[in-house]
Amino acid sequence: MSDGRKRIAVALDASERERILQLAHLVGPEAGLLKIGLEAFCSHGPALVTEVAALAPVFLDLKLHDIPNTVGGAAAAAARTGASILNVHAGGGREMMHVAGERAREAAVAAGLPVPKVIAVTILTSLDAAALADVGIEGSPRTAALRLAVLAKESGLDGVVCSPEEIVAIRAACGPGFLLVVPGIRPAGSAAADQKRIATPGSAARAGADFLVIGRPITGASDPVAAAREIAREIEAGLSG
Repeated sequence: MSDGRKRIAVALDASERERILQLAHLVGPEAGLLKIGLEAFCSHGPALVTEVAALAPVFLDLKLHDIPNTVGGAAAAAARTGASILNVHAGGGREMMHVAGERAREAAVAAGLPVPKVIAVTILTSLDAAALADVGIEGSPRTAALRLAVLAKESGLDGVVCSPEEIVAIRAACGPGFLLVVPGIRPAGSAAADQKRIATPGSAARAGADFLVIGRPITGASDPVAAAREIAREIEAGLSG
């Protein structure tokens, strides 16, 4: 698989099981990850994750956020689905993140499964400075995301979800081995939709993203496979540019 394809995480953001599995079969060979989010998980549960994980590595995007013991139990259950990556909200704090990572790893080992990467969401790409101010967070999204990324690393997690605008700063602060999963990716000519902090696939890959989360530009295309391949070429051009 080319480096461009390896960096694509296709968001299977749908509620119909048949559509999710159809897309997984179509684009699984074209991507490094398939992302299952809240809508699909709430509609079909852990069994769907296990089924999709048999086709390609899965990023289980549930953004767990609760008291440490509750999140620890949920992270353990998420690890038992066979997901390769799962996530929590960094806003839950140091202890919550630490417990989530420990419990997920323990559960995977006990089940004889590969140990998943546990990462933390920093600041959602749908939020800008005004939206952060509404919830009492002062400063820019970049500053807040960097602070939360460093906290996630100190808590023993494997990486973070961040917007394209924070890639360079987080990579510099957290090092080359820290996993950066980046949504808010829009190929040239695509609509921004509900995302505020966005970038093209090529520029995000060049900045240092490990995985680029891309949904509608692929899954909403008339030919998802062709769309994924075009984005892979755009990533490779960005990396060589």
